[in-house]
Formats: sequence, C-alpha cells, structure tokens
Amino acid sequence: MQASDIMTTQVVSIAPDSSVYDAAQLLADRKISGMPVLDDKGSVIGIVSEGDLLRRVETGTETPRRSWLAQFIAPTRQLAVEYLKERSIRVRDVMSAPAVTVDESAPLTVVAELLGRKHIKRLPVLRDGKLVGIVSRANLVRALASCAPAQLDSQPSDEQIRAAIMKELAGQRWALDADDLIVTDGVAHCWGPIRSEEERQAILAAAARAPGVKEVKDHLEYPVPFTPM
Repeated sequence: MQASDIMTTQVVSIAPDSSVYDAAQLLADRKISGMPVLDDKGSVIGIVSEGDLLRRVETGTETPRRSWLAQFIAPTRQLAVEYLKERSIRVRDVMSAPAVTVDESAPLTVVAELLGRKHIKRLPVLRDGKLVGIVSRANLVRALASCAPAQLDSQPSDEQIRAAIMKELAGQRWALDADDLIVTDGVAHCWGPIRSEEERQAILAAAARAPGVKEVKDHLEYPVPFTPM
C-alpha cells in the first residue's frame, strides 16, 4: 500500500496570515490536532498543531520566567522564537516549518519511518507539489485494522501450517531449527534452545501468525551450561 491508499482527502487547512485564534477554533471545531498551512499558491509551507499553541500568554501557559542569569546567557534568537510562539497573533509565526511531506505514491514503510523519526503525527500528501490529502498515525492504525486475517474456508493441513511457520521464520537469526517445530492437529509445538525471553516471545508470535494454527505450545528452553567434571 502507499500513502494515497490510506490518506484522508478532506483536508482542513489555513492561511499563514490567519490568526492563531481562528486556528485554535478550527482545530477545536473539527476535532483535529493539526492542519497544513497553505500559501496563496496552494503550496504547503508549514503545519500548525496543538503543540504549536500549547504555550500562550492568553492562557497563562507561556514559558516560565527565567532567572536574570539564564535570561542573559540565552541566545537572543531563542528568546525571539519563544516570544513569537507565545504572543504573535499570526499563524505564520507559530507554525512548524518547513512541513515534512510525502508524495502520494510513497509506500507506507516511508510514511511510518517519517512519522516515527520526525516524531510527528501527520504528513501532508502531495501530487505534483500540491496538497491532495493528509496521512496520520491514525490512518496507519486503521490500515492495520483492515488487515485482520479472513476466516479460512478450510483448515490447512499440519504440513501446510508447518511450512507457513518456517516461511515466517526464514532469515531470522533467532529462529528455531526446522527439526524443532512439530505441528499436530493444528497445534504448533516449538522446541529447542533460546538465549533470551525476547527470542522465546518472537518465536511463539511467529508460530501464532500462521493461518490455521489452533494453539502454540512452548517447549523452548535455555541451554544447560556445561560443567566440566
């Protein structure tokens, strides 16, 4: 899947010269946590979110007053940015810019990587440089919900289940050996040595993913240390 498959196309946006009060009203009325800021050509130039409106002098949530020494040594640029965030009435002064965006053809792996690495909640989606949608963490969660396995028309054979589990484990350094997996009447029995509880849980989770598995039995053990006579 790609960004265009899961994005929201009805996007609320705002102009950079709009007031922060209008922005706050839009966020509250539409029950959203952020929106793109568009210039007069329709290009995305930033994002204004709840986080950008968190510290405001009107609500008494501005940055606590510094000591005279901290005020003296703080970079003037930092002080000016704080003033704008807390007191400017224009969206352009409080928005986060530049906006992180993706093309509509971006695969979901890219979307998830950007959302995680940039610590953001939403990405404007562009087509030929113009806004066509927005994709958020919530969109990814809904995409996951739609991937729930369908009901099987028939129960796979034990050998088919075993083959599916081994395929899931293929290439994993922590995977159990093929001889250590036995499937009987739809129940997967996992044997063999492990080096950590995380390995145990990963092996059991891999087995549980196979279509038709009724139960997973844990027979995994830590190696017995060799004690010389």
